[in-house]
Amino acid sequence: MSYSNKRLSLVAAACALASTHVSAEDSSLTNPNISAVLDGFYQTGDRGLGGRSEGFGLGETELAISANIDDMFYGKVTAILEVHDGETEIGLEEAFIQTMDLPAGLGIRAGRFLSDVGYLNNQHLHTDSFIDRPGAYRAFMGNHYFDDGVRLTYVAPTDLYWTMGVEVFKGDKMRAADMYEEHEEHEDHEHEEEHEEHGPRDYDTVGVYSAFTKFGGDIGISSSWQVGLSYLHNANGKVMVEEGEHEDEVHVDEEHDHEGHTHSASYTGENTYIADFVYKWAPDGNYKYQHLTISGEYFRVTDTFAFEEGDHDHEEEHEHEESHGDDFFEGWYLSGVYQFSPHWSAGVRYGEVDTFELHGDHLDAQKLKETELSLAWHSSHFSTVRLQYTNQKGTNFDGFEDDNIVSLQYVMTLGAHGAHQF
Repeated sequence: MSYSNKRLSLVAAACALASTHVSAEDSSLTNPNISAVLDGFYQTGDRGLGGRSEGFGLGETELAISANIDDMFYGKVTAILEVHDGETEIGLEEAFIQTMDLPAGLGIRAGRFLSDVGYLNNQHLHTDSFIDRPGAYRAFMGNHYFDDGVRLTYVAPTDLYWTMGVEVFKGDKMRAADMYEEHEEHEDHEHEEEHEEHGPRDYDTVGVYSAFTKFGGDIGISSSWQVGLSYLHNANGKVMVEEGEHEDEVHVDEEHDHEGHTHSASYTGENTYIADFVYKWAPDGNYKYQHLTISGEYFRVTDTFAFEEGDHDHEEEHEHEESHGDDFFEGWYLSGVYQFSPHWSAGVRYGEVDTFELHGDHLDAQKLKETELSLAWHSSHFSTVRLQYTNQKGTNFDGFEDDNIVSLQYVMTLGAHGAHQF
C-alpha cells in the first residue's frame, strides 16, 4: 500500500471515529431543539365532521422540544394549545422516547405519539397542504390519531425501501359512543333505573392494536414513490345498541357528538383497513424550485354496530349480541400539490366519506363530498400563507349544510423544527 493510500485510509478511519463521537455528544444533548408553530385563519363557513368553524380563529398552536437523550435514546414533547368557545385548551400530543442504536434495523418508541398507520397520520397538521385534514381522517381518526402506547418497527435490509411495524395503544380516543333508546315520557322511574344499569360498559384498558407495512423506491433521479397497507383493530370500536320494547329512535351520548370539538374518532368499528400511496417528482431530485406530490388513501371500517336484545319487564334477563357485519363505513381522498416556483404552490383535493346513522331499527346512509382548491405563498420554508376554496356537499349529516367556503390561513414556524416525513 502506498503512503498516500495509507494516509487516506487513516483519515477515513479517523472520520468514522469522529462521527461516532459526535453522535454520542450531539449538540442537542446540551442545546435541545425548541420550536413553536403559529396557525391562524379566517373562514366564511363551517366545515363538517369537526373541521374549522366560521369566522376568525386559531388552529393548533404547537410548542415542541426535542433532543438526543444520549447515544441510545431520543426524546420529544409536543404540547398543543387550541381555542374553543372562547376558552384555551392545552393538550399533550407527543411525549415519547425513541431508540437510536438497536441492531438489525429494529426500533422502539414508547409514550404518547402519532400512530404510523396510513400516510398523513404520522405528520403534524401544520405540514398539510390544505386547511383541514381530509374528511376520512376527521371521521375515522379524529383528525390525527395519537395515543399512549408502544411501537416496534423493523427496516428490512433490501434495495427497495421496506419497513413494517406493530403498535399497541390505550385506545381512549377510538372508543365507540354507545347508544340508547329514547323511551316515552310516561315511562316510570323503574325503567329509568334499568336503563342506567345498562349504561356505560367496561372498556378494555388496552384497546387498539395496529400493524403496518410501507415500501417504496426511486424512478430515475427525478421521481420517488411509496405505498402502504395498515390494519387497526379496535377492541372498543363497536357501537353497542340496546334493543328492547321501544324502538322509536336511538340517540348517541352527547359526549361523543359527531360535530363536537374533539380529537376522538366520530365513527368507529372493530376493524379499520387503510391503503395509501404517494408519488413525488422534482427535476433532477431538486425540490427547492419545483416539485409535484400526488397522494391518496382509502379507509374501510367494518363491524361497526353490535345489538343487545333484552326484555326489561322480566327479572331474568336475556342478552344476545348481534353484529351487523354487512354494515361498514368507508372514505377516501386523492390530492395533487404542485409547487411551480420557490414561493408558490397550488393544490387540488377531492374526497368522500360514506357512513351510517342508526335510527331505531334501520340505518340512514350519510355521505360527504369535498372538493378543495388551494393556493399558497411560501416566503420561506418556515412561513406559509394559504388561500383555499372548499365545496362541501353532505347528505343526512347533522350540523352542516352544502356550502362554498373560502378560507385564509397562515402557518409560521419559530425555531428549529425537524424534517418533514416523505
